[in-house]
Amino acid sequence: MIYPFEKTVFLEEETNVLAKSFANEINSGKIVVINGDLGAGKTFFVKSASTVWGITNASSPSFSIVNIYYGEKKVYHFDFYRLKNKEELFDIGFNDYINDPNAVTFIEWGNLIPGVLPKSRIEINIEMLEDSVRNFRFDNYD
Repeated sequence: MIYPFEKTVFLEEETNVLAKSFANEINSGKIVVINGDLGAGKTFFVKSASTVWGITNASSPSFSIVNIYYGEKKVYHFDFYRLKNKEELFDIGFNDYINDPNAVTFIEWGNLIPGVLPKSRIEINIEMLEDSVRNFRFDNYD
Protein backbone atom coordinates (compact mmCIF):
# COMPACT_ATOMS: atom_id res chain seq x y z
CA MET A 1 0.00 0.00 0.00
CA ILE A 2 1.40 3.37 -1.00
CA TYR A 3 0.22 6.28 1.15
CA PRO A 4 -1.96 8.19 0.88
CA PHE A 5 -4.23 5.38 -0.26
CA GLU A 6 -7.95 5.60 -0.86
CA LYS A 7 -10.51 2.91 -1.64
CA THR A 8 -14.28 2.80 -1.81
CA VAL A 9 -15.89 -0.50 -0.84
CA PHE A 10 -19.46 -1.51 -1.57
CA LEU A 11 -19.84 -4.66 0.50
CA GLU A 12 -18.82 -5.78 3.98
CA GLU A 13 -16.75 -8.55 2.38
CA GLU A 14 -14.71 -5.93 0.51
CA THR A 15 -13.95 -4.25 3.84
CA ASN A 16 -12.88 -7.64 5.18
CA VAL A 17 -10.47 -8.13 2.25
CA LEU A 18 -9.10 -4.57 2.60
CA ALA A 19 -8.49 -5.02 6.33
CA LYS A 20 -6.71 -8.36 5.83
CA SER A 21 -4.55 -6.91 3.07
CA PHE A 22 -3.62 -4.01 5.35
CA ALA A 23 -2.82 -6.40 8.24
CA ASN A 24 -0.47 -8.39 6.03
CA GLU A 25 1.57 -5.24 5.41
CA ILE A 26 1.99 -3.77 8.89
CA ASN A 27 4.61 -4.71 11.44
CA SER A 28 4.59 -4.85 15.21
CA GLY A 29 5.22 -1.48 16.80
CA LYS A 30 2.77 0.29 14.49
CA ILE A 31 0.03 2.59 15.78
CA VAL A 32 -3.13 2.62 13.66
CA VAL A 33 -5.75 5.29 14.34
CA ILE A 34 -9.21 4.65 12.90
CA ASN A 35 -11.74 7.48 12.70
CA GLY A 36 -15.31 7.47 11.43
CA ASP A 37 -18.88 8.01 12.53
CA LEU A 38 -20.82 5.51 14.63
CA GLY A 39 -21.48 2.44 12.52
CA ALA A 40 -18.77 3.25 9.98
CA GLY A 41 -17.02 -0.09 10.54
CA LYS A 42 -14.04 0.77 12.77
CA THR A 43 -14.38 -2.29 15.02
CA PHE A 44 -15.24 -4.51 12.04
CA PHE A 45 -11.99 -3.40 10.39
CA VAL A 46 -9.96 -4.27 13.51
CA LYS A 47 -11.71 -7.65 13.84
CA SER A 48 -11.02 -8.48 10.19
CA ALA A 49 -7.39 -7.35 10.35
CA SER A 50 -6.79 -9.34 13.54
CA THR A 51 -7.93 -12.60 11.97
CA VAL A 52 -4.76 -12.51 9.84
CA TRP A 53 -2.79 -13.03 13.06
CA GLY A 54 -5.07 -15.84 14.31
CA ILE A 55 -7.12 -13.61 16.61
CA THR A 56 -10.82 -14.46 16.61
CA ASN A 57 -12.02 -12.82 19.83
CA ALA A 58 -11.65 -9.12 18.91
CA SER A 59 -14.52 -6.98 20.20
CA SER A 60 -15.31 -3.35 20.88
CA PRO A 61 -13.39 -1.91 23.85
CA SER A 62 -15.94 0.89 24.34
CA PHE A 63 -16.43 0.20 28.03
CA SER A 64 -13.01 -1.22 28.93
CA ILE A 65 -11.05 1.45 26.97
CA VAL A 66 -8.51 -1.18 25.87
CA ASN A 67 -8.65 -4.84 24.91
CA ILE A 68 -5.56 -7.00 24.48
CA TYR A 69 -5.46 -9.87 22.01
CA TYR A 70 -2.80 -12.52 21.50
CA GLY A 71 -2.08 -14.35 18.28
CA GLU A 72 0.85 -14.32 15.86
CA LYS A 73 1.01 -10.65 16.86
CA LYS A 74 -0.04 -9.00 20.09
CA VAL A 75 -2.74 -6.37 19.53
CA TYR A 76 -3.83 -3.48 21.73
CA HIS A 77 -7.26 -2.21 20.75
CA PHE A 78 -8.31 1.15 22.20
CA ASP A 79 -11.60 3.03 21.93
CA PHE A 80 -11.53 6.71 22.91
CA TYR A 81 -15.27 7.26 22.42
CA ARG A 82 -16.29 7.25 26.11
CA LEU A 83 -13.19 8.96 27.50
CA LYS A 84 -13.75 12.21 29.33
CA ASN A 85 -10.12 13.39 29.20
CA LYS A 86 -6.59 12.27 28.39
CA GLU A 87 -5.80 11.67 32.06
CA GLU A 88 -7.97 8.54 31.92
CA LEU A 89 -5.57 7.14 29.33
CA PHE A 90 -2.47 7.96 31.31
CA ASP A 91 -4.01 6.36 34.42
CA ILE A 92 -4.10 2.99 32.61
CA GLY A 93 -0.54 3.28 31.27
CA PHE A 94 -1.31 4.44 27.72
CA ASN A 95 2.32 5.38 27.02
CA ASP A 96 3.46 1.86 27.88
CA TYR A 97 0.99 0.42 25.40
CA ILE A 98 1.84 2.67 22.48
CA ASN A 99 5.58 2.24 23.01
CA ASP A 100 5.46 -1.57 22.94
CA PRO A 101 7.54 -2.58 19.90
CA ASN A 102 6.04 -6.08 20.01
CA ALA A 103 2.40 -5.08 19.45
CA VAL A 104 0.19 -3.48 16.85
CA THR A 105 -1.99 -0.79 18.44
CA PHE A 106 -5.38 0.13 17.00
CA ILE A 107 -7.07 3.29 18.33
CA GLU A 108 -10.71 3.90 17.44
CA TRP A 109 -11.97 7.48 17.70
CA GLY A 110 -8.42 8.86 17.97
CA ASN A 111 -9.68 12.16 16.58
CA LEU A 112 -11.48 12.80 19.90
CA ILE A 113 -8.20 13.17 21.85
CA PRO A 114 -5.63 14.02 19.14
CA GLY A 115 -3.13 15.48 21.62
CA VAL A 116 -2.14 12.01 22.87
CA LEU A 117 -1.57 10.42 19.46
CA PRO A 118 2.04 9.67 18.53
CA LYS A 119 3.43 11.60 15.58
CA SER A 120 4.36 8.34 13.86
CA ARG A 121 1.14 6.54 13.00
CA ILE A 122 -1.10 5.30 10.24
CA GLU A 123 -4.46 7.02 10.19
CA ILE A 124 -7.53 5.49 8.55
CA ASN A 125 -10.57 7.69 8.00
CA ILE A 126 -13.78 5.90 7.11
CA GLU A 127 -16.55 7.89 5.46
CA MET A 128 -20.01 6.37 5.16
CA LEU A 129 -21.38 7.19 1.73
CA GLU A 130 -24.60 5.15 1.89
CA ASP A 131 -25.90 1.87 3.39
CA SER A 132 -22.91 -0.45 2.99
CA VAL A 133 -20.71 1.87 0.90
CA ARG A 134 -17.62 3.17 2.68
CA ASN A 135 -14.66 5.25 1.57
CA PHE A 136 -11.39 4.42 3.31
CA ARG A 137 -8.49 6.86 3.31
CA PHE A 138 -5.14 5.70 4.66
CA ASP A 139 -2.43 8.24 5.56
CA ASN A 140 1.00 7.54 7.00
CA TYR A 141 2.48 10.05 9.41
CA ASP A 142 6.17 9.62 10.20
